[in-house]
Amino acid sequence: MATQKQLEMQEKKEQLQQGGGEKGIARQHSLGKLTARERIEKLLDAGSFVETGLFIQHRCTNFGMEKKKAPGDGVITGYGTINGRLVYVSAQDFTVMGGSLGQMHAAKIAACQQAALKTGAPMISINDSGGARIQEGVDALDGFGRIFFNNTIASGVIPQISVILGPCAGGAVYSPALTDFIFMVRGIGQMYITGPAVIKSVTGEEITAEALGGADVHNKTSGCAQFACASEEKCFEQIRTLLSYLPQNNNEKAPVYACSDDLNRTDEALNTVVPENPAKAYDMFAVIRSLADNGEYFEVQPLYARNVITCFIRLNGKSVGVIASQPNFMAGCLDINASDKAARFIRTCDAFNIPLLTLVDVPGFLPGKDQEYGGIIRHGAKMLHAYSEATVPMVTVITRKAYGGAYIGMCSKALGADYVFAWPDAEIAVMGAQGAANIIFSKEIKAAEDPAAKRQERIAEYQETMMNPYVSAERGYVDDIIMPSETRKYVISALESLQGKRVQRPLKKHGNIPL
Repeated sequence: MATQKQLEMQEKKEQLQQGGGEKGIARQHSLGKLTARERIEKLLDAGSFVETGLFIQHRCTNFGMEKKKAPGDGVITGYGTINGRLVYVSAQDFTVMGGSLGQMHAAKIAACQQAALKTGAPMISINDSGGARIQEGVDALDGFGRIFFNNTIASGVIPQISVILGPCAGGAVYSPALTDFIFMVRGIGQMYITGPAVIKSVTGEEITAEALGGADVHNKTSGCAQFACASEEKCFEQIRTLLSYLPQNNNEKAPVYACSDDLNRTDEALNTVVPENPAKAYDMFAVIRSLADNGEYFEVQPLYARNVITCFIRLNGKSVGVIASQPNFMAGCLDINASDKAARFIRTCDAFNIPLLTLVDVPGFLPGKDQEYGGIIRHGAKMLHAYSEATVPMVTVITRKAYGGAYIGMCSKALGADYVFAWPDAEIAVMGAQGAANIIFSKEIKAAEDPAAKRQERIAEYQETMMNPYVSAERGYVDDIIMPSETRKYVISALESLQGKRVQRPLKKHGNIPL
């Protein structure tokens, strides 16, 4: 039988676990949002959550704060499991003072981050907060700083996932920005530095919170987020799926799943997936589905810079990161946004020991004044830096075009690809045949009796001489020219052979990526 003090303890815990109470919970539900505890329950394996810091309270005595109780100081922290694997989680409780961040609120999150780092487990942060607790002044700001510092130290060591399920404004946005993946739910999650009211007072512009910093804004336009979800439940499902492709930390490899798909499976459809007309588009997802175990893939940042695809697949049950040109969008050209997207994904995979597969059909970097003024040189260099820096196994398949600097940038041999395969119709050159012929044979074409005929003759000559994969194969830049239908078995074999890959880099503090 429990003692009186034990019963008191249980009662106190139950009161604290109510957060903002029935009214606060009802208001949260009226906004179409789950409570912090409901979110944790839906995200983690049933019954696995262990809470830490439940009894923590704020210490502020300014502006009547000494009279206010804030259960858990407005944030729930602890650990549990997802698919049986340890994770740490913090969830801001909007029912308690709007989830505002004060000194002790921040201390709880920071302690959770440090525990995740010490144990080598992923850290998931659920954001739903009115921002810094103004009554606590600089103590709140210092709390943000501690969280940002921990985000940075943990970067590349443990996976860090941010989930935006309410307002995330002002300085608060920089913690998600420092993490590996950001999930947002349409209609309830917003991120912005300055909110609609401030913007209106300063510029006179009227804009809603959703239009300013909603899920679609950050997934389609700004590129700040990687996932936009229709509901909180769908969001948690996607987080669980993402974690299945990731290791616990940088000293481990991602979990391996039993593979029921034939490793030597061929797909005759790949022999005709690339149109005979080199100017005609096709969907690179058809290639990805054909290569992946059971045709399954998990796309990262699907709504942003759609001219390049970044996704996870499994080959022989093992996680592989795919970077692929998408001829269906902007002809697969690399531009500023695509370069940023690809470089970030490459570095994420490399940090967490996930091999890279690059599928290439790229006509070049996108030309134009806007791209040059926007810094395509600097942004494109991020891809070069990311691939060159990577030490994980890297396999490249050239399906059709691979021109100029974009050929180099899409993981050529020179940037560290361990194996490069090309399909028979691949074109690897400085530029397309028409442009090359116009430059090399310009005088001859102008002097000809029939310039148009001479031009076509020289284009055909250039295509015959240079626009094929055999020239590159003769020079060792391509390891083999393969039938498209057999690509899966070649890629799996190459990656299996690279499992013991070891690379030594010069000792240095860190590289200086062109940010």
